[in-house]
Amino acid sequence: MTERMQQAIKEGRTSLGIELGSTRIKAVLIDDQFQTIASGSFEWENQLADGIWTYSIEAVWQGIQASYLALKETVQSTYGVPLVTIGTIGFSAMMHGYLAFDAEDHLLVPFRTWRNAITEEAEQQLTALFQYTIPQRWSIAHLYQAVLNRESHVADVAFFTTLAGYVHWQLTGEKVIGIGDASGMFPIDSRTKDFDESKLAQFDTQIAAFDQPWHVREILPQVLVAGSIAGHLTDAGALLLDPSGDLAAGIPLCPPEGDAGTGMVATNSVAPKTGNVSAGTSAFAMIVLEEPLKQVHPEIDTVTTPAGDLVAMVHTNNCTSEINAWVNLFKEFTAAAGIDYSVEDIFSLLFNEALKGDPSCGGLLSYGYYSGENITKIAEGRPLFVRSPESAFTLPNFMRLHLYSAFGAMKIGMKILEAEDVAIERIVGHGGIFKTPEVAQRLLAAVMEAPVTVMETAGEGGAWGIALLAEYLRCHADQPLDVFLDEIVFRDDAGTTLAPLPADIEGFGTFVDRYQAGLPIEQAAIDHLI
Repeated sequence: MTERMQQAIKEGRTSLGIELGSTRIKAVLIDDQFQTIASGSFEWENQLADGIWTYSIEAVWQGIQASYLALKETVQSTYGVPLVTIGTIGFSAMMHGYLAFDAEDHLLVPFRTWRNAITEEAEQQLTALFQYTIPQRWSIAHLYQAVLNRESHVADVAFFTTLAGYVHWQLTGEKVIGIGDASGMFPIDSRTKDFDESKLAQFDTQIAAFDQPWHVREILPQVLVAGSIAGHLTDAGALLLDPSGDLAAGIPLCPPEGDAGTGMVATNSVAPKTGNVSAGTSAFAMIVLEEPLKQVHPEIDTVTTPAGDLVAMVHTNNCTSEINAWVNLFKEFTAAAGIDYSVEDIFSLLFNEALKGDPSCGGLLSYGYYSGENITKIAEGRPLFVRSPESAFTLPNFMRLHLYSAFGAMKIGMKILEAEDVAIERIVGHGGIFKTPEVAQRLLAAVMEAPVTVMETAGEGGAWGIALLAEYLRCHADQPLDVFLDEIVFRDDAGTTLAPLPADIEGFGTFVDRYQAGLPIEQAAIDHLI
């Protein structure tokens, strides 16, 4: 295999995917058999600056360059081959948010991420205007809220985009975006595979009284579907990615995508009636629809696959952050006790304890809200753990509680899809929470009340997913994306499937009732804990 990969590297029969996630930027290089040749990563965190969740542009490029350098050094040390060319490249990142630039390409305000819950007025007005759910994190909600707030920068906006769209633009000079990522900026017309023209016109009419010097279509990126050539790496872009100058320019790039789309690709969930749950700092369930939803539901986004098919998206702003915080606390304890336990060991030990817990968590309650949560109408974050004197406060119950709580808000959204009679034949779990075998997978099956599959490639994540989209462009764009994934990439990876246990379904149902009833406690924490 080493010799085959060496040849693939030398001949450029490779694809590179880089994804900018909430806590990690990861680069993955794959060969023409979709196997990972090398990877590199960079840890980062968002900052709350002046009430806005953001990442600095300097951190964006520091992280991309560091993750690429780590990958490049791994290629050299493992295969003895310098990385000077790549077949195709793709970038993906957290969806939504707001990056706005003036005519001289200057960033007008700090990057506003998906995590911000500061556009409630825009959300309500645009959802009513379009009769189409526009959540607070969508790019158009951020733009419209800035218009409503009469922010001085709005008149100077010449272009706005997502984080993936920004990185791609800087490397290629092309102001384009993949349709999946675009569907989190502004509503998509699934027939034309482009922004919805009627809604663009509605928006322009809506803001006419504010006398802006632009029309919204003019400042949005161009929409592209998977398999389209989205530009080539420029000389300046090559140096931006690899400041050493080793990487050649001219490499084609696939359309930049959002992390929801790459999650669908990485889990073979782009065909109708398939779905996946991606769980990280945030979490989302993506269900590919056979037809549009019958009603507008504020809790449900309608986005698309990278090929442009409609998807119902249940997005929650919070998922694993509170679990990670508790694991770090246990890590501090073991270190203080002189016990040599890695973070991975602690995760495994604690997750397996969760399976020994009471199915309803012994009466415990938590909210892992590091930021606001739109589905539950909570505007700010206050991580919270609550119990009564009668609660069974044990380690297994405590760990099961936090795994349940990570999916609590998601369940509220899934109940809406159940009422819409949305058909689901397969759910695939995806993300770091599934690295410990069986635990999160089994509990998620109870949440979804359906079998959940975890594939061997689940740990590869969205960086592998965008690398697959790059490889799709390189050699396979003559066939539908779902056929490429199902019959070629995942032909031999059926994964492991767990059906929900009746006791777990009942226990989670009891927990979710407690979770919904306790939301005023979370609100009280916001009101009184400063």
